[in-house]
Amino acid sequence: MSLVRSVCLFITFLSYLAISVHGQATARPGAGSGTRVGFYSTTCPTAETIVRNAVTAGFNSNPRIAPGILRMHFHDCFVLGCDGSILISGANTEQTARSNVNLRGFDIIDNAKTQLEAACPGVVSCADILALAARDSVVLTRGISWQVPTGRRDGRVSLASNANNLPGAGDSVAVQQQKFSDVRLSTRELVVLVGGHTIGQAGCGAFRNRLYNSTTGPADPTIDPTLLAQLQTQCPQNGDASVRVDLDTGSGTTFDTSYYNNLGRGRGVLQSDQVLWSDPATRPIVQQLMSPRSTFNAEFARAMVRMSNIGVLTGANGEIRRVCSAVN
Repeated sequence: MSLVRSVCLFITFLSYLAISVHGQATARPGAGSGTRVGFYSTTCPTAETIVRNAVTAGFNSNPRIAPGILRMHFHDCFVLGCDGSILISGANTEQTARSNVNLRGFDIIDNAKTQLEAACPGVVSCADILALAARDSVVLTRGISWQVPTGRRDGRVSLASNANNLPGAGDSVAVQQQKFSDVRLSTRELVVLVGGHTIGQAGCGAFRNRLYNSTTGPADPTIDPTLLAQLQTQCPQNGDASVRVDLDTGSGTTFDTSYYNNLGRGRGVLQSDQVLWSDPATRPIVQQLMSPRSTFNAEFARAMVRMSNIGVLTGANGEIRRVCSAVN
């Protein structure tokens, strides 16, 4: 083999190696692979039942844990992928980020994990428990069920600084589109997944600027006057910012399409929700999802499966935590 040909082959190999390394570095934000329905069918056949029973018990005690767990799963997946890193507690972890301080339902996940460790030690990941619990939370609020692919492993990194770019209450449609695109979710999946706000709540501090300090006047003129008066009563100008309000007025505990109908009537509580109606890029999608022949439930299930596979760790990556709040 000539020297020139040997050098060319070596350069080709280095180029391939660089591409491979780059691919590994950027893989986490994308849709994961390696999960499958029934992953624990032989290693822990009662896994889904144990999780479902734990979530049901928590829900019967406090129905508001359902939106809390759904939101927790969402926030987990948007930060380094669905790896259960939101469950790790401690100083400067994701839990301490401003957007996560009001998350609820950690005790439900911990309860499920304790039972699973007793039944199948070291088998079921915390990331999978959270994905299953999110599905069960939707079912308990009269939403659709779906098969959850499992096989995720748990991440070891949880930093508050990584949670600074989560979708926010004041985001425009363009900003929301970019954040969803960053994890390879479409605009339609954005509108469908945000429909989870049908059972959601927010603290007064997340939207009080719309009630009193709008840049267009004393209050945001896009808010329905009846809703405005109601929200001003619930959230006085100098009142407690942590008081929580339903995001789907009149149907806040049922998983349905009422959320989209409210947007069409100017009754979106968060700015980021109401702009889905005012922006021409998303309004047609909202109109389809609020129609009598809406496919919202089926689309939500598909979008949840897609989201739950963002940047998952599988195989030899990550770990199976013995306790969800701490790395092994």
